[in-house]
Amino acid sequence: MGKNKLRRFAEMKLWDNVFEPTLEPNPQEAFPLKGKWHTDYFKNENPIVLELGCGKGEYTVGLAKHYPDRNFIGVDIKGSRMFVGAKEALDEGLDNVAFLRTKIDFIDSYFEAGEVDEIWLTFSDPQPVKPRKRLTSEQFIARYRRILKPGGLIHMKTDSDVLFESTEEQIHEHSYQVVELTWDLYHSIPEDLDPTIREILHIKTHYEQLFTAKGSVIKYCSFRIS
Repeated sequence: MGKNKLRRFAEMKLWDNVFEPTLEPNPQEAFPLKGKWHTDYFKNENPIVLELGCGKGEYTVGLAKHYPDRNFIGVDIKGSRMFVGAKEALDEGLDNVAFLRTKIDFIDSYFEAGEVDEIWLTFSDPQPVKPRKRLTSEQFIARYRRILKPGGLIHMKTDSDVLFESTEEQIHEHSYQVVELTWDLYHSIPEDLDPTIREILHIKTHYEQLFTAKGSVIKYCSFRIS
């Protein structure tokens, strides 16, 4: 492991906006913030929004700046990437941001039923040969259902035709409620869309900037699973 990564890991252990539980939760030992994110960390009752697979945390931090009356938690297993967003949040004094380093497979070990209001999936791994590992597969949706409030919203942005097509199939197969769905986000945003939402959809992660520079078409959908 490079010295830069080790330095970042050491720094993050000192930050109060980063949580690094064991990679595989112990069912006999509950995560201390489960069910208590509002009271023990954010100190408010504002809605909680997750970005799953947050990478460098550009979306987590970007959303937090736009919505100071909401709480945002970026989740990823790659701590060296997460460092970037966590440091920016600290430097800018954003008290509505936290980062959780863990596998998304165990996401329901860290949040109580109904504790989460929205989920963002930004440029998730399309898993072309392992459909069960896609973050919109039935297996992952079941985990989200355990932690989302009834009517909670899931957003997804991707450059992957494979992932978007399979997500659309899941939506139709399980009769999820579609809010927005477009195969070409930046050329089909409704003219009457709220200006704040329009700006949020233009927040670009590191990977999205790489993809769009190569001419990739960005897809977006939002839907409710209950």
